[in-house]
Amino acid sequence: MEERFEYLEHTADAKFRAYGKTIEEAFENAAFAMFNVMIDTDTVVNEVSQEIELNSEDIEALLFNWLSELLFVFEVENLVFGKFIVDRVEQDEVGWHIYAKAVGEEIDLSKHKFDTEVKAATYNDMRIEQISDGWMIQATVDT
Repeated sequence: MEERFEYLEHTADAKFRAYGKTIEEAFENAAFAMFNVMIDTDTVVNEVSQEIELNSEDIEALLFNWLSELLFVFEVENLVFGKFIVDRVEQDEVGWHIYAKAVGEEIDLSKHKFDTEVKAATYNDMRIEQISDGWMIQATVDT
């Protein structure tokens, strides 16, 4: 599986599909696709790490919470990310859990050129599917 993500046509917002050999890799690539809507992630120096652990009742809510938490940290901590490491996505009797790390740096407007503002993650047309060679996540973010 070569393709990490692709952008899809959407009239107002940003819609993408992210892929991974594992569900963890698909969650990493979904986060990467969302940040690439906002900024050229190649300009981010990955020197600061933010641990993220979340719980949700189902896997769609986990994806929504994952993308929302990354946007929250971006806004509140003034951090931009260029790398995402999802250690585990797992299910137990109470729901779904993600254990991950977002890696990046403090926003520096002299080098980080922002393109499109992502306001929020949405449930609009969200899909998480196991496919022949791994996983596919489809998500739409409000811009």
